[in-house]
Amino acid sequence: MASFKKTQIRSLPKIGQKVTADTLYWRKLNFPVTVKEFGPIDYIDVMPIEPYFIAVSSAAKVQIYNPITHQVHRHFTRFKEAAYGASIRSDGKLVIAGCDEGHVKLFDIGSKSLLRIFKGHKGPVHRCKFTTDNVHVVSFSDDKSVALWDLPSETEIIKFSEHSDYVRAGCVSNISSDLFLSGSFDHTVKLYDARSPTGSTISVDHGSPVESVLMYPSNSIFVSVGGTELRVWDMLAGGRLLARVSQHHKTITCLHLASDGKRLVTGGLDRHAKIYDVQSYQVVHTLDFPSPVLSLGITPDDFTVVAGMANGLISMQHRQTQAEARALNPKQSLKVQKKSQTAYRFRLNADFRSVNRTFNPATDVEVATKTDTNFVSRYDMFLRKFQYSKALDTVLTPYIRKKKPAITVGVMHELIRRNGLKSALAGRDDSSLSSILTFLARNINDPSHANIIIQVANTLLEIYESSSLTPQSEKLFLQLQEHVNREVEYVKHLMEIEGMLHILLASTTTQARRGSPNVVQGSPVKPMLPSAAAASNATMIYNVG
Repeated sequence: MASFKKTQIRSLPKIGQKVTADTLYWRKLNFPVTVKEFGPIDYIDVMPIEPYFIAVSSAAKVQIYNPITHQVHRHFTRFKEAAYGASIRSDGKLVIAGCDEGHVKLFDIGSKSLLRIFKGHKGPVHRCKFTTDNVHVVSFSDDKSVALWDLPSETEIIKFSEHSDYVRAGCVSNISSDLFLSGSFDHTVKLYDARSPTGSTISVDHGSPVESVLMYPSNSIFVSVGGTELRVWDMLAGGRLLARVSQHHKTITCLHLASDGKRLVTGGLDRHAKIYDVQSYQVVHTLDFPSPVLSLGITPDDFTVVAGMANGLISMQHRQTQAEARALNPKQSLKVQKKSQTAYRFRLNADFRSVNRTFNPATDVEVATKTDTNFVSRYDMFLRKFQYSKALDTVLTPYIRKKKPAITVGVMHELIRRNGLKSALAGRDDSSLSSILTFLARNINDPSHANIIIQVANTLLEIYESSSLTPQSEKLFLQLQEHVNREVEYVKHLMEIEGMLHILLASTTTQARRGSPNVVQGSPVKPMLPSAAAASNATMIYNVG
């Protein structure tokens, strides 16, 4: 006698986010620690050497945070009005910041002393940077100018006034102390060389007000953001546009490199931070925040990610270590330990037990695996006994029909194959009939199950169309009819769209044939919409008695 064949449950792959190495890498960031400031976080800069202190510019002060304790390490309040763009020198000893007064102020982090005040701008200075030689400073001001200053003498070396609007973005080269980049609200990005006082060497049009600029470590490519676009430019080719990316829904406000220059991070007013691969400029991961992001900071080892927001919140996220992962999820670590242990059990061979001879481990021991147990589900037990009604009732429990509808549909398919669907549906009371009708109304719009569910619904109508129904059952039948009518309307709209596409494609094909005599003659490609194919199956007529 042939063994009983279990019911085949059709499982469809789940649609979700594709898990990549970048996804796993950035998901290891812990829950953020937030600090509230009194005003929007204008700018965040991370010290390039350990202990990676974080300079935060907000309101009328600059604060240096310890990324481990999340406490203020130093604070500088020698500002009459708002402070902007605080930047830490590469040796971690000095910090410089602009202000609304049009001055650039230099502070000693160790003693908190004000060392220099660079005066010469007529408007607020929103960004200022140390050059790579650590003895010069570049400032970017609302007076439409960019200035280079000498730290020891506190004097202005050169000033460029080529922009026609506020200059709110700027960066310096990490190779040459003479190269620096500026971005303005006049939509332009300009590259300056201090050795060429005549003007900018490269000028490109971003197409919208420039919020931030960044120069790659190789100094061959620079990036600008403004509006909803990120643009990549080739510096060696005179500012040729290499890539144009638009992944944000609102204005992009900040830029930062991560993963040793292999990833580019942008933050925007849409409360997202997008992480791009610098080779393809495809988004590899997205970080979400509770408020619009104005500034970003990432430590060189990617251990800490800091975001400054428009509501004054500073979000600090640390990368999860292995010890923290084990502490947060001890069950998972126990599973890993169990898997690493021997998961097999050994037993003596039946031949050795039946014959009295000397034990040989190589031939007389066999491995007992978990596949030896032959588990049979309840609905298969009832199907094996031809008890079709009980088999259907087993898969109509609230948990299975809501959480695992594929099992219910699989049993219905098996009943159709056995010609036992009518006997399983007949003779039911209001309670069991309501479970079936609720399941049909819930899943009849699912295209993966629609074919089988429509057959079950038609069979149910044939059985109960001539019998008297209770008000509860009649109401459920009407609800099912409403779901079907709504689906039919959707299919009609899809077929109208399909007809419009046919006209557009036919006209395009005709124009191509007229313009190019070498086109192969043939019928245009006919697009087929998925839901329109099931239009004939979706038209069901209910005759509720």
